[in-house]
Amino acid sequence: MNKNILLFSSFLMFTSTLFSQSQTISLWNGAVPGSIENPDYHQTVDGNDGWVKMRFITDPSLVMYPAPKEKATGTAVIICPGGGYWGLAIEHEGDKIAKWLNELGVTAFVLNYRLPDDSIMENKSIGPLQDAQKALRLVRRHSAEWGIVPDRIGIMGFSAGGHLASTLSTHYNEKVYEPIDATSARPDFSVLIYPVISMSSEITHGGSRQFLLGENPSENKVNHFSNELQVSENTPPAFLVHSMNDGTVPVENSIRYALALKQAEVPCELHIYETGGHGYGMGWSNETESTWPQACKKWLQTKGLISTNE
Repeated sequence: MNKNILLFSSFLMFTSTLFSQSQTISLWNGAVPGSIENPDYHQTVDGNDGWVKMRFITDPSLVMYPAPKEKATGTAVIICPGGGYWGLAIEHEGDKIAKWLNELGVTAFVLNYRLPDDSIMENKSIGPLQDAQKALRLVRRHSAEWGIVPDRIGIMGFSAGGHLASTLSTHYNEKVYEPIDATSARPDFSVLIYPVISMSSEITHGGSRQFLLGENPSENKVNHFSNELQVSENTPPAFLVHSMNDGTVPVENSIRYALALKQAEVPCELHIYETGGHGYGMGWSNETESTWPQACKKWLQTKGLISTNE
C-alpha cells in the first residue's frame, strides 16, 4: 500500500478515536481578543512527516477527556502540546497524555492554543497566554458541573507548550484580555516536560523565541517572557523533566526554573535523565527518561491530587 495512503488511514483512525472519546469546547465562541481576520488562514491537521500536528488555529479550543466515574479524583489538568510555537503535537503530547491522565482518575483537557502570528493577531506575544488564561478560568468556572475540585486544576506543557504552561504559572495575573468575572487563572500546580522556559539567547529554543517574540525582540520583552526571571512565592509547585542530551531545548531551562522556585521557596521536583533527547512524549525507549510518567504519578499522589491506589 502507498505510504501516503497508510499515513492518511492512520490519521483517520486517530481522529475517529479522538473525537469518539472527547468533547471539543470553543474557548472564545468566535470573540477572540486582539484577533485580525485573515481569510487565507485555515486550520490544518496532518501527519505527513511522522507526527500529527495542528497548525493555523484561529478558533482555539479545549478538548475535554472526562475521567472515568469509577476513578475520578476531582483533579484536572490542562495540557499544552509542544511544537515550537509553529505547530501543536496533538497526538503524542496531547491525546496520549490525556488518556494516561484519565487512567489516574484525572480529567484532562488538551488546549489547542493559537500559534503566534502577526497575520491574525494584534500582539502575537500574548496570544497563547490569552488562550491559556481563558482555558484555566473556563475549567475553574465549570468545575462543579464537570466534577472538578476548583483548587486542584493544573497546567502541563511539553517543549514550547512548557513555555506556555510556565508563562501561565508566572503571568496568570497579567491582564492580557478583559475577563468576564474575577475567576482566577492561577494553576494549582504545573507539570513541565522538556520545557522551553527562557527566551534568553543563551539557552532558549531559537524557533520558539522567534515565533513568539519576533526577529529582534527588546531586552525587556525577552526578560518578561523568560519565566525563570518571573517566579514569585505565588508561583504554583512544579514537577519538571528534562534530558541531559536534549539538543533542542537545553536542560538549563529546567534547571534555572527549578532554582528560581527553590529561591522563592516554592515546592519543586526536577528529574534530569542522561538520555532521551527531545520530544519523547510518554517515552520512546527502554532508557530511564521513559520512566518519568511513573515518577510524575508518584508526585501527584504525594501531593494528594490522585489516589494512592492507582
